Amino acid sequence: MSPRRSYDQYCSAARALDAVGDRWTLLIVRELLAGPRRYTDLHADLPGVSTDVLASRLKDMERDGLTTRRRLPPPGVAYVYELTGRGRELLPVLQALDAWGAPALTERRPTDAVRAHWFALPLLRSLEGEGLVDVRLDEGAFHLWLGAEDGPVYGDGPAPEEPDARLTLDAETCTALGRGALTFPQAVRDGRVAVTGDGTLAKVLRGD
Repeated sequence: MSPRRSYDQYCSAARALDAVGDRWTLLIVRELLAGPRRYTDLHADLPGVSTDVLASRLKDMERDGLTTRRRLPPPGVAYVYELTGRGRELLPVLQALDAWGAPALTERRPTDAVRAHWFALPLLRSLEGEGLVDVRLDEGAFHLWLGAEDGPVYGDGPAPEEPDARLTLDAETCTALGRGALTFPQAVRDGRVAVTGDGTLAKVLRGD
């Protein structure tokens, strides 16, 4: 294994960047916030990363205590990667970067890849309450666990069980929410977000 690179500066920001400053590392964290992922799934949802770079970053992250690797129980034969507690502590860092980068997210470029679950971070910043939320975009479905203290904070695909609320909106609205150009209550009032469900969370999100 190659020696760990370092800025060799006695500064907490430099120490943090020693661990997460390499290209792709924080985007791997973004993917693993959805819970355990197989290597092939990570590679599919990180378009543009080479297999060599992804493997190298995962080894570095495991060495730095950000991730662990475990084998799935029978009949599974694959390994999955997941965040450690220290890795999960990067959620507010990613949320801050998401908020800082949101003004640059203007028109989608022809070369831009997109995955529905990449809109989880701006929605997590925009929604209040606790519970499981199923989200539907034209690009696909994902789900959020609002108020989660451990475990995944979002997941790709439909909610794995009956959600506390269902949201239907488009990517443009998600982007506007992330930029702060629109609040969630405004989006609901303007008909840009449809909220369905009979539970407390759905009522709170609808403003009932």
